[in-house]
Amino acid sequence: MGSGDKHDRPHSQRSEASNTSRKSTRSGKSLTGFEESTPLLSREDNRQNYGNAPPEAIARSTAASSLRSLQGGGSKKGKGSRRWPTIIALTILTIVLLAILGLGFAAPAVAERYAKEAMVFEPTDLSIESFTSSGVRARIQGDFRMDASRVDKKAVRDLGRAGTWIARAAETKSTEVDVFLPEYGDILLGSALVPPIVVNIRNGHTTHVDFVSDLTAGDLGGIRRVANDWLDGNLHQLLLRGNAHVSIKSGIFSLGTQALSESIVLKANQIPTMPEYKIDHLGFSNAERDGEKGMVANVSLRFTNDYPVDFDTPKFRFDILVPGCSADEDFLKLGEAMTAEAQIQPKTDVNVAVSGFVRKLPEALITACPETQSSPIDRLLGSYIEGRETLVYVRGSRNPSADIPTWITDFMKDVIVPVPFPGHEFKDLIRNFTLADVHFGLPSPFASPESPESKPRLSAVVKALIGLPEEIKFPIDVAQVRADSDVYYKKKKLGQLDLGKWQHANSTRTIIPHGKEEGLLVQSIVKNAPLNITDDDVFADVIQALVFGGKPVILGVQAKVDVETETVLGKFVVRGIPAQGKVYVKPISGGNTIFSPEVGALEILETSKTGLTIRAKVNVTNPTEYSATVPFIDINISVNDTILGHATARDVSVVPGPNHDLAVIAVWDPSHKSGKKGAHIGRELLSQYISGYNTTLTLRTHASSIPSQPRLGTALSIFNVTIPTPKLTPPSNPNRPVQPDPPNEPGSSAPHFIDDAVFHLITSTAVLTLLSPLPHTSLWITSVSATASYNHTPVGAIEYDVPFEVPPGASDTPRLPVDWSLGSIGHDAVKKALGGKLKVEAEAKVGIRIGKWKEKVWFKGNGIGARVTL
Repeated sequence: MGSGDKHDRPHSQRSEASNTSRKSTRSGKSLTGFEESTPLLSREDNRQNYGNAPPEAIARSTAASSLRSLQGGGSKKGKGSRRWPTIIALTILTIVLLAILGLGFAAPAVAERYAKEAMVFEPTDLSIESFTSSGVRARIQGDFRMDASRVDKKAVRDLGRAGTWIARAAETKSTEVDVFLPEYGDILLGSALVPPIVVNIRNGHTTHVDFVSDLTAGDLGGIRRVANDWLDGNLHQLLLRGNAHVSIKSGIFSLGTQALSESIVLKANQIPTMPEYKIDHLGFSNAERDGEKGMVANVSLRFTNDYPVDFDTPKFRFDILVPGCSADEDFLKLGEAMTAEAQIQPKTDVNVAVSGFVRKLPEALITACPETQSSPIDRLLGSYIEGRETLVYVRGSRNPSADIPTWITDFMKDVIVPVPFPGHEFKDLIRNFTLADVHFGLPSPFASPESPESKPRLSAVVKALIGLPEEIKFPIDVAQVRADSDVYYKKKKLGQLDLGKWQHANSTRTIIPHGKEEGLLVQSIVKNAPLNITDDDVFADVIQALVFGGKPVILGVQAKVDVETETVLGKFVVRGIPAQGKVYVKPISGGNTIFSPEVGALEILETSKTGLTIRAKVNVTNPTEYSATVPFIDINISVNDTILGHATARDVSVVPGPNHDLAVIAVWDPSHKSGKKGAHIGRELLSQYISGYNTTLTLRTHASSIPSQPRLGTALSIFNVTIPTPKLTPPSNPNRPVQPDPPNEPGSSAPHFIDDAVFHLITSTAVLTLLSPLPHTSLWITSVSATASYNHTPVGAIEYDVPFEVPPGASDTPRLPVDWSLGSIGHDAVKKALGGKLKVEAEAKVGIRIGKWKEKVWFKGNGIGARVTL
């Protein structure tokens, strides 16, 4: 009701069963609530109809129910929510009405008891008509009556009914009520000026009370103490004491002025709580205010007003604060906010529009806290992204709106209110996560076991498609990314991919496929990220699938991604964005043979009685799309599960396609590795190899293959990778042109260490032209025991035990004595070929020596071209 209405309405209207009184004056003082141990207001179960009052005159409204619950007589649901204007109104009326009853008749003690037990006041409405320079102007409405049946003692009840029947009505003059807080140093909470009130005090008669009062705030510093205790959860009860000097008259009789004091205790469940609210809309966009660029957050929120209060709020300005690094540090200012004007109506939903503005983020907000890697803004955003409720804090702005009274500004500027902000769980923020151009690297052999360099390494182009939330309406770029990723194979954890180092990234705004949603495509080149294998069995399954499966292997990735963003606010990091995706790893090969190496440039580095240390250059074709860097690896060389030696590679890079001149050092020492059995198998392998047989070698890792990762070497050792024995290509004979054998002719695949042979018939000798595959080292033939045949018939035999040298390249042997098989078909064929050429077969046992190493091998050859001369 407006202020103009109050002057048109009479101060009192009486009927047989009801009186209505309403007056209003102004006061420069303030008002507060009271406390009492004995309830003063009506209870539901004692309510009755009295006299001829219509039912609606005394009907309990929802507003009355809410206010009445302050005295403990309402429902349990109402006890948890209170409003200070309601408490103040009840306190004022309680003091005034007690004064009327207590001084109008009977002995003071009897009157006080009767008044406290019989009085019933049902508030029906409380509204704030305006904010004044010192407080508020409030309109209070309610129904007053006396109910003698509530008085337990008959003598008091009878005396009270008789006295009030005689007095019939009572009137107070304008009264000032002061409310104090005894538990807070007896500070003044506020004051109120109550206009004259006339009430019918006869039993069962109802008076409708309707008045406007100016409520003035008291000690703002003390009130802030109460507010802070309430916000901190330390306000377990509140004791209020109201003092007033009341002038009363009944009819024409003046009853004088009396000093009254009443107290009220509000328990914890009677103290108001922060209303719950729901955010209906949230949006962020770039904006410019006062010539300064920043970001605007527009919020629409809704809450329910459960109380019978009615008022309009002006525009309020607030500072938005967030906690610093520790609890004892001051809050950090994040930005500013302003609420739109709002209309608060009883028992209805209230919609409030809030606009926040954030300028460039201060350095303290984005700087990592001591002994941590996260900043205050990191914790705020992390909590929000994980869907957890986040606390931000608001404080009254020190630059308020012009229409806000000074007392409100002074009160709010030092009160910090925690505001729960619901999180938004971004489960599908990163829609797609892939690796391309994958490059694998083995660990460094010199790294300490627990260092990142001791792990297998991975380089790749990481691509992530980020679905931007609909709230984000501003440009955003990604400058750097990093992540900790768990890698899975068939739902079993394989290991951890450490992408903890910041990697440069670029981002492009795009549209997510199969939809209209905007997204951000982020690409980053990752180099040498450690892959920590945590389950050797799972890793073995992955390798087996890659090598022998013949189809792509699907690895699952779950990651927490940190993103360094660039916005109008500056650079800051959004940490812990959940990401998951699948990585399709193409197979290495569809069969056992994955490489076909060619070996050349052999160099003997060291010899022993049982072995050789050889350096070689290897040409190999990598049939996969993957590249690899090998700082060090040592692999056993075996035949039929018998280890004959091992090969070591250092600082080798393998790329897709042809790879040339890869340096490898091999140690051939069968007897050292596998004893007599190894020596026998090694001898057989060499013999078959130089005879042109199809031989193979099996490569297998072992625990020392990668010194810093013995578990990795052991895990890989279950796979036997079998390859053809590398071909040794001897140098060509410079004395004659190359004449390759037809490809289908027997012996065409042999290494061709014997390039030519000349039989001398008169001297019965033979000279062989040998091609040594060793470009830097001479080998020695220590003995030869050989037979030659033609069409499987003997031609002759050679027995020679004088050592001779075979230098690098092409060289001729000494004249080797031939014992002809006279009269044989083979011998006749030799004679017929005089001056020409004859192809013969040969079998031999040859002793060879290189440095300290000696071995005897056998040789079988077909199609050896032999020239016949005299």
